[in-house]
Amino acid sequence: ANLIRLALFLGTLLYAYAEAAVRLLLPARRKAVGGELVLLTGAGRGLGRATALEFARRQSRLVLWDVDTHGLRETAAECERLGATVHTFVVDCSKREEIYGAAEKVKKDIGDVSILVNNAGVITAADLLSTQDHQIEKMFEVNILAHIWTTRAFLPTMMDNNRGHIVTVASAAGHFVTSFMVAYCSSKFAAVGFHKALTEELSTLGKDGIKTTCLCPVFINTGFVKNPSTRLGRILEVDEVVKELMEGILTNKKMVFVPSNQRFALLLER
Repeated sequence: ANLIRLALFLGTLLYAYAEAAVRLLLPARRKAVGGELVLLTGAGRGLGRATALEFARRQSRLVLWDVDTHGLRETAAECERLGATVHTFVVDCSKREEIYGAAEKVKKDIGDVSILVNNAGVITAADLLSTQDHQIEKMFEVNILAHIWTTRAFLPTMMDNNRGHIVTVASAAGHFVTSFMVAYCSSKFAAVGFHKALTEELSTLGKDGIKTTCLCPVFINTGFVKNPSTRLGRILEVDEVVKELMEGILTNKKMVFVPSNQRFALLLER
């Protein structure tokens, strides 16, 4: 049994290296996103704002959601300076009714969303017993349930057209655990599971025109956690993460690890 497990591990490792070599030698074709209607949640700051700007540079039409009115306005203004058409909605992604209500307005007044970026997220860093009940509920409401509600809202049209892209912003904490973030890690494991299960279901249904991408960075320097320190590795800057995310979206990559060596760490752990 041990020999079989070792053989499977070595086979997986060799496949990963072969895949990396092929990607290096034969760069994937990048799709055009100009004119696509892109909806981003959590667009008021950090990775959400940086991703919105990247789509704006590529002449996408933008629908930006955030609970922070001021941050949302700033992101919209920066995107408009780049020539993008921008629609903003103040939405609390912890509330299902607000998500469904805003989604109906988008579909009725703006059009069909073809790229959905579920980026909104919250984090509380504390040991499990010190984390308050409402903080635990909020992390699950925003970090995974919001993904499900937005996807249920916009997926039907994508299914009808067999065309679209659903992006799940998760975390390396959806694969590797760290102390003092039990609830957060649990919510991010759920987000990774959602992405994998949705990808499998779309394949089973023959909807190969709907692409999925899951982003799993180690912690990003966005100001959510003060002086972050973790065994997951160095703290990333927003610019390097959004670069990898956009590359993943444009090449229809299913799982994006930042830094990429997380993929090999995951193989070793398994």
